[in-house]
Amino acid sequence: MSGSRAGSEEKVGSRQRLQMKVNEYKENQNITCVSLRPVQTTVLGKTPKVYLVPFSLSNYKPDQIKHSKSLLDKNSNNEVACKKCKKTEIRKTCRRILTPRMEGTSSKAESTLQKSSLDVYTESNKRQHKSTSDTVILSVDRESSQDLDSDEDTTPGLDEFSGLSSYERKRLKNISENANFFASLQLSESAARLREMIKKRQPPESKRKKPKKRENGTGCRRSMRLLKVDPSGVSLPATPTQPTLIADENPLLPPGPLEMTPENRDDDSELFKRFLQTWANVSKTSSKNTEKELANIKSYKANLSGMVINEDTVHKVTKGAIFSVALHPSEIRTLVAAGAKSGQVGLWDLTHQSKEDGVYVFQPHSQPVSCLYFSPANPAHILSLSYDGTLRCGDFSKAIFEEVYRDERSSFSSFDFLGEDASTLIVGHWNGNISLVDRRTSGTSYEKLINSSLSKIRTVHVHPVHRQYFITAGLRDIHIYDTRHLNPRRSQPLISLTEHTKSIASAYFSPLTGNRVVTTCADCKLRIFDSSCISSEIPLLTTIRHNTITGRWLTRFQAVWDPKQEDCVIVGSMAHPRRVEIFHETGKQVHSFFGGECLVSVCSINTMHPTRYILAGGNSSGKIHVFMN
Repeated sequence: MSGSRAGSEEKVGSRQRLQMKVNEYKENQNITCVSLRPVQTTVLGKTPKVYLVPFSLSNYKPDQIKHSKSLLDKNSNNEVACKKCKKTEIRKTCRRILTPRMEGTSSKAESTLQKSSLDVYTESNKRQHKSTSDTVILSVDRESSQDLDSDEDTTPGLDEFSGLSSYERKRLKNISENANFFASLQLSESAARLREMIKKRQPPESKRKKPKKRENGTGCRRSMRLLKVDPSGVSLPATPTQPTLIADENPLLPPGPLEMTPENRDDDSELFKRFLQTWANVSKTSSKNTEKELANIKSYKANLSGMVINEDTVHKVTKGAIFSVALHPSEIRTLVAAGAKSGQVGLWDLTHQSKEDGVYVFQPHSQPVSCLYFSPANPAHILSLSYDGTLRCGDFSKAIFEEVYRDERSSFSSFDFLGEDASTLIVGHWNGNISLVDRRTSGTSYEKLINSSLSKIRTVHVHPVHRQYFITAGLRDIHIYDTRHLNPRRSQPLISLTEHTKSIASAYFSPLTGNRVVTTCADCKLRIFDSSCISSEIPLLTTIRHNTITGRWLTRFQAVWDPKQEDCVIVGSMAHPRRVEIFHETGKQVHSFFGGECLVSVCSINTMHPTRYILAGGNSSGKIHVFMN
């Protein structure tokens, strides 16, 4: 009994040791077999029979393959049969699979396979040296092994290679197919051709030659004065810096009267003396024509059509842009005066055969001359107002520019005559103030200074009939005041015109009756108001679309009335070809003055002769263009 028990215990112990060995073998097998591709696994009901045969594909030698001995006596016959045919089968299979191209294209795959097979081989050798009785060959039914081989192995030649597992046979099949595919692409040959093409196209590298450094050469010479060093090499003492005084670009002229000294000619010449005598002897225009009724539009258009321009009526009178133009009221001679941005006043007598002989330029101001009028009481006097805060009267009989009004703390913008005898004046300031000046009193100061309700005043114009009223153009508002109700502190206007949406350039009463007011605005509109009854409101009659955007370098447009035809307005134009246009108060265009090659610039400032059909226009370069019969 004791012997049987001992035998049974030995059998149980051997079975446990056998089970432990199988588990160790399975764990080691899971560790060594690593694949990057997902492998489909099937769970079999019976344990398969596995033969592990290590070999190398790259360095294959039949003598290196070693077979594991049989571990069980019942399978010894099958193992002996396998030993006899193993060498021939492996040799045929490797010759069929491995090709010279495969060795070049799949070296990486072979090295991986070799490493895994060597690991398996070493582990099997270790187990053989320990004990051949501890290894276990797992048997499987013949039916299950045949089904597995038929499903997974379809490659000819590999079915006979029973020493490899189904996974290794499938892997060798994929390697052979990939090797054949890459060999058919001929990538190595294409890469070689591309390398040759790149080498041929690569331009030769041009290396810039560096200038050779002069070891004993002298450096660049430097100014010893700039280095503040004297010729002996001793540094000079620092000179004290003195404050530099910036000179004023437009210094004010000295107060008091100024002599009429032409800048373009010699004042001692006989020609200049005759020129002054001509201006002093011109007679005043008769006022009978102003009492006549307005001419018919048809006859007016016919007279305008007869006005032409030629090379003799175009001349450069001043330097810089023209800000104001005035025509002498003489019916005998054609005399034109122009005020420039530079402060010059130019006089041009068109009756001279030579244009150069009839032009004289004076400098009574230091800043732009924005307003210029001939005196209605004495046409030998011309009054000019400037931004520099001076108002002067040029007397041709005395050949001097008398100073009428001076205020160095303010800048003047416009003026007009309050009385018909030109003894009293009203002056507008850029800061919004209004001055009343009486020429009959001594001194150059104002009689009354009024603070208006406007922040700026651009133009001032007096009503031709009711001279107690005057109109001012501000930034965006038009105000009408009564001189009898002016408050020095803050004067409120009688009427305010607030229809303008942008900056206003000018506002003028009609010249004969004052029943109309024309305004020029930067919103490209000319507006005409009915001022026949000055009350709390002045209705808007007409709005004329007209381009008034002159830009930075051109003088702004100012629409003015024709003194002969007070229902017609004269204004410059930005259209091409260049022209000067006349509009009726109803908004209809009456006439356009074209000059062809003689008029190639914009005439921003225009004026009409009070009795004759003469039009004078000034541009922004100092030229005067005259249209006349």
